[in-house]
Amino acid sequence: MIRAVFFDLDGTLVDSEPLHFEAYHAALKDVGVQISRADYFARFIGYNDHDCFAAVLRENALDADEARIAQLIASKHAAFARATASGRELIYPGALDFVRHCHERFPLMIVTGALRVEAEQVLMAAGLRQYFLDVIAAEDVERGKPAPDGFVAALGRIGFLLRQRDPVMPEECLVVEDTPAGIAAAHRAGMRALAVGHTSDAPRLDAADFFRPAFSAIDLDELLRTIASG
Repeated sequence: MIRAVFFDLDGTLVDSEPLHFEAYHAALKDVGVQISRADYFARFIGYNDHDCFAAVLRENALDADEARIAQLIASKHAAFARATASGRELIYPGALDFVRHCHERFPLMIVTGALRVEAEQVLMAAGLRQYFLDVIAAEDVERGKPAPDGFVAALGRIGFLLRQRDPVMPEECLVVEDTPAGIAAAHRAGMRALAVGHTSDAPRLDAADFFRPAFSAIDLDELLRTIASG
């Protein structure tokens, strides 16, 4: 039985990963480092800003001290804010309808590796914010995906917000993700994972409990029946 649904944001509900890549690329130029689009989508997608910058700096034999990482995060955020202010349509086809259908039945949360201000900006621009109880963002957890911290925090936040006498258990949560790191985080939190193939192909997402290539291929009633049957 499913009693709550947790959604990743970038690459799952909104087509914003190309904007994140462009912002990472712009920030890293300040320290003389280049990251290719292929490398970002193959290895770093799904990670939060801190962990991505730390890995890239170390791979390029540069000091990954917290001050330098914080400066890069600020630079990346400024570039991302400029990109999202362009008014570009971000939401994936079918995402709004799927979120609405889920909202009619379950409490929903966003669990993202993005900064809170970035997540809130994107959710508002996409017309999605009103469907979610809250956002668990990069600042809310010590470790990003593939660690389970974000999903564990979301479960606790739902319990606090809804004041439920019968709290939601991890196995009663469905996570909607688009990356191997997100799927691993969901499983480490004891939750089921539905992978949507927007940014990774099916073989890279084969650890998910369920895979659909896009929201248009998801029948919520059929999915819930499958989960209930075992």
